[in-house]
Formats: sequence, C-alpha cells, structure tokens
Amino acid sequence: MLIPRPVDSTVGEGVFVLDRGTTLSAPEGLEGVLTWLQGALRPATGLPLRESGNGSIKLDMEDDLGAEAFRLTVTSGGVTIAGGGPAGVFYGAQALLQLLPPAVFRRGRVTSTRWEVPAVIVTDAPRFGWRGVMLDVARHFMPKHDVLRFIDLMAMHRLNTLHFHLTEDQGWRIEIKRYPRLTEVGGWRHESQVGAGPDAPNDGRPHGGFYTQDDIREIVAYAAERFITVVPEIETPGHVQAALAAYPELGVHQGQLDVWPRWGINKNVLNVEESTVEFFTNVLDEVLGLFPSTFIGVGGDECPREQWEADPRTQERMVELDIVDEAGLQTWFMRRLDDHLTKAGRRLFGWDEILEGDMAPGATVASWRGMAGAVTAARRGHDVVSCPDDRVYLDYRQSELPGEPIPVSIPLTVQDVYAFEPVPPELTPDEAKHVLGGQANIWTEHMDSPRTVDFFAYPRLCAVAEALWSPGERDFADFEQRLEHHLLRLDAVGVEYRSPDGPRPWQSRPGIPGRPSTREARAAHIAELVANIAQA
Repeated sequence: MLIPRPVDSTVGEGVFVLDRGTTLSAPEGLEGVLTWLQGALRPATGLPLRESGNGSIKLDMEDDLGAEAFRLTVTSGGVTIAGGGPAGVFYGAQALLQLLPPAVFRRGRVTSTRWEVPAVIVTDAPRFGWRGVMLDVARHFMPKHDVLRFIDLMAMHRLNTLHFHLTEDQGWRIEIKRYPRLTEVGGWRHESQVGAGPDAPNDGRPHGGFYTQDDIREIVAYAAERFITVVPEIETPGHVQAALAAYPELGVHQGQLDVWPRWGINKNVLNVEESTVEFFTNVLDEVLGLFPSTFIGVGGDECPREQWEADPRTQERMVELDIVDEAGLQTWFMRRLDDHLTKAGRRLFGWDEILEGDMAPGATVASWRGMAGAVTAARRGHDVVSCPDDRVYLDYRQSELPGEPIPVSIPLTVQDVYAFEPVPPELTPDEAKHVLGGQANIWTEHMDSPRTVDFFAYPRLCAVAEALWSPGERDFADFEQRLEHHLLRLDAVGVEYRSPDGPRPWQSRPGIPGRPSTREARAAHIAELVANIAQA
C-alpha cells in the first residue's frame, strides 16, 4: 500500500504494464512534473518513456481537486494522474511510484522485474499545508549533494517544507557577500564535542563547510521542482558565537572568540546596539534575495540574559529604549527584525520563546517545548507550526536498548512519533485554524555524517509524514504492516534506516556518553521552561 495512506481507494481488475511502448503526456503547466516522472522511472526500468500527444500515462489538472490533492486512476489500458494543481499531480506521481515494485527506486537498470501497476483509483489530499522537517546543518555540515538527496527523500514522503537551520554557535553555513568573514571564520571550528554532557571530550578534529549563494540557489530551485519550500533560519540573538568569532563587535564584551566547539546553551549573545540590528537586517536582505519563502526564521530560542544583566552599556541601552527588563530587550530585538521582514513582505518565523513578549501580527511560532506554545500562539491569533520535542525530535534516542548511539533524552519510537497530533485538543475550531501543520526536527550535534542522519530520521520520518498528511483516526498496526513493505523502497534508495530490531553494530557508538532522561523528568523540565508563557 501507500505511505501516506490513501483516504479513498477502489481496487479494480487487471494491471497496467510499463513497456517500451509506454508514453507520457501532459498539458501546459505540467512539463516540470512530466520531466521529473520520466527521470524517476527511466533509470530502473530502462524504458524510453517518450512524450506523445495522448500518452498511456497522462498527467492532467482537474478543478474539483484541491491544489495538493490528486486522483490516480490505473486501468489495464493506462494511467491518469490528475491534481488540482501541479503539486497535486506531483504527489499522484509519487503514489504511482509506490504502486510499482520497490526496485523502481533503484538508480541502475533492473532487468529481472516486471513493471506492473495494479488497477486502482486513489483519491487523496493532505490534512495540513505545512508538512515539514527541520534540518540542522550548523552543528554538523551536510554537503550540498546530501542536502539534495535529503530533499528527494522528503518529496518521496510528500513533505513540503524544509526548515533549513543555517547558523549556530558551532558554525555559519551560508555565504553573505557583505560580511565574508561569517563563512571565512565562522564556517569552521577547530574541534567538536563527542557525546553529551559537560564532561564529554572534544575530538581535536577541525570541522566546517558552507553553502555559496549559488549553492543556495541550486538547493532552493531543486526543492521547488519537487514542490518543497525552503524556509531559512538565521539564529538571533543567542546561538550566535560563530558570528561573534567573525565579527567580535557584535558581542556584549566584543572580545575575540573562537567558533564554539561544544554543544548546549552558550552564554555569549548579541549586543543590542543599533549597529548590530543593522548588521542582521543586512544579512536578512541577502537571505531574502536567495529564498522566496514567505516565512524567514530568526531563531529567538535559548537566549541567556546574564551578559545583558551584568553589562553597564546594555543597562544604559535599556534606559535609552525605555525597556524595563532583559526579557523586554529580547522582545525589542526580535520586533526590529520582524518589522524589517514585514516591510519586505515576509513573515517572521521563530521558536516559541518569542511568545514571551509582544509579537507583530504576522509572526509565526514553532512550538517545540511541548504544545504550550501552540496553544498560546493560536489563542493570541498567531499562526503556529507544531514540533513538540516529546513527539518529533528525531535526535532523541529510539529505544531503551543499550546499543542506541549517544542516547539523548527520552525514547521516541516509531509508534510514539506516529501518534503525533499537531492540533492541541483544547483549541476551539477557530483557534485550531492557526495551526498550519507540523514538522519533525533533526538536530545534528550527534550526527556527524549523512548516514547517521538516515539512522535517526528513518523510519520515524515516514511516521511523521503520514501523521501530517492523513486525516481522521490512525491505525498503527495498519501503518506498521505497510511500513514493512515501504522499507524495501528505502533499501532501494539506499537509506541506512534504523532496523525494527535495533541499531546494527556499525550504527552504535559504544563508549560515547549520552544524556538519557525519563519522560517524567523531561516533562517537568519543559513545564518549568514554559511557565512564563501566559495562556491567552
């Protein structure tokens, strides 16, 4: 069956067989989807799949379908993939691939397979408009080639938003031409922490990398061809030591720092001078030129205020701005960025800490500390993307087994993730309309290679994809049965997912400490963190 599950399917009789006579056709506006489908089918089948005026595989658009909805009709005589818009047709094409033998996902010719599709009618549409995943390339850099592969896997699962976490204490990953030292200096650190906790050692090995602006344009265009929007994130006013290493004048103490080699929350934050605000609005201007996304991430999370409290100049600045406390100072800083983005016709996207102050009407919240942020944002009339850590943080360990690599926080199994519900039950129907959807978050402190990202992401990201796509009740037993077959597709693609039986020997990290927690301890910690978000 399909993943995500079709909401309405009718099985007919017979099969459609792809052979050397199979042709494709598409009306104006669907040329890109047709080209993509040819490229997806040709490598494994070896078939020419030429275009014709009346193809045996027809792409079309129908007014009775939503923009991302599709209707896939397969008979023994041919295939029709109709969508309400190009995105819907693309998702129907993905469904066609999933009806073929899993070997269709291989990149070399497969000669031992009959390429047949069962006769079927599938009508399907997504529940949410934001079906995303956050990929952190700042802690560990992911080369462009692997980012493009990650996007292909997102498209395979009908995810449509890549939240691209580009800057951190540990590295600045995007070229900013006005400020070249951001990547010349901030793009590299001299070593990295190995494991979790304050006593974890460093490895003594330099790490770094960044994307040129041409790389970014390529990533954005590649994603757009697969109907994925890339939402960039530039962290402020905390998690900024890579920027401070490059431009010390941005910091409170303005002393020389290295790009931070440790994980966790860093005390070094931006100062609140007008020149620093200008620096980051200039950065954002270049970001806006590269990313057409409506939403632009600016962070706002985990910003310690101790330096502001102890710094005479910052306290003087608060008097100048008529701000009574440091929390208000952070709100002021975020509001300045918000105003700049709003003037440019974009919308600020920040972590749920931004709810601790007043936000502009267009600001959108990523609710990560449980669902308190989702409830508060929606009740205040702000749009929200749900990404609670206790459901969809895919860096968290996957079981209680001792072989789980660098075990962090609570166990999140495939079943736990499959139960993810983006809309808090306490919201009214009108409030619930502010929930745009949800996303999984992949933080890469302990993922130092793309194959490790595979292990943590899959198959849990398959469960997230279905939770965000499918309406109504979900049946995990049914999903688990379909997932068993879907893993054959991941095998064909070459995804090094975590086996249902546990990590393979080469996927474990023996001797490297983690930071495991119980659900009770984690819940108590999160409750303390969100206590200052007043419920509207």
